[in-house]
Amino acid sequence: MKKIQVFGVISIVVFASGLFMFALSGDAKKKLLHEGTAQYFPSVVDFAGEKAPLNIADVRERFDRELLVNANLHSSTILIMKRANRAFPIIEPILKQYGVPDDFKYLAVIESALLNAVSASGAKGVWQFMPDTAKEKGMEVNDIVDERYHLQKSTEAACKYLVAAKQKFGNWTLAAASYNGGMNGVNTKITEQKVNDYYDLALTDETSRYVFRILALKEIMQHPNLYGFDVSKEELYENIPTKTIEVDSTITDLASFAKAQGINYKILKIHNPWLRDKKLVNTTKKKYLIEIPTSGY
Repeated sequence: MKKIQVFGVISIVVFASGLFMFALSGDAKKKLLHEGTAQYFPSVVDFAGEKAPLNIADVRERFDRELLVNANLHSSTILIMKRANRAFPIIEPILKQYGVPDDFKYLAVIESALLNAVSASGAKGVWQFMPDTAKEKGMEVNDIVDERYHLQKSTEAACKYLVAAKQKFGNWTLAAASYNGGMNGVNTKITEQKVNDYYDLALTDETSRYVFRILALKEIMQHPNLYGFDVSKEELYENIPTKTIEVDSTITDLASFAKAQGINYKILKIHNPWLRDKKLVNTTKKKYLIEIPTSGY
């Protein structure tokens, strides 16, 4: 008898819930079912103010793929959110200075997860520059100094590329795609296919996914709670205060130099990852700016 009563109560609750769900609008139902989970799907997304046409079936599916992948990579995505608190304050003003939309900071996210990463092809740093491209954009790259690991200088170099790409293609979405596929590569596809919209182009698999990965990380990082992420302010990585020392001569032993500054070699390299050797050879009297932490180490 009790089992029958319990079953009856459950049936009533399920039926009532069904009526409630049926009565909801599509948007309200979607919000109730998915908000705060990895399955949440936004109705509108844009990159640098350029809307993605989610009404096109393959565009919606490609965005859905990247959104689901990154919303379910919990540890990786949380670490990116923590690092962004440290990296974005450096990247954002440089983008603004060059007139590059703020959304391009998410390009750096998908390139390297905001680490000084090294790819199998030899691209290095947060912005993943190849040696020749880095040198073309004014960075020093050798065994002693590699400015691909210098966040400010590599961000400036990325901006120079992106401004040129925008001038060539006329919009920021194609400029972003060309960061992966190359200006010549993307331009060839445009010429062959007789369309000039990223979302209309058949590209290599990597470049085809590229902008959607940016869109996905932007969406998740701007609205973490909608995707089930809850990272408190206290958990975020902070920038450690530093002072800048100008050096225009050779430093024969960076470990001794670090000790003289009241820190150790490890801390020196953490804050100046562009220093690639145990010494700094400087025969041309070039001025280098070395960051020395003043606290928090």
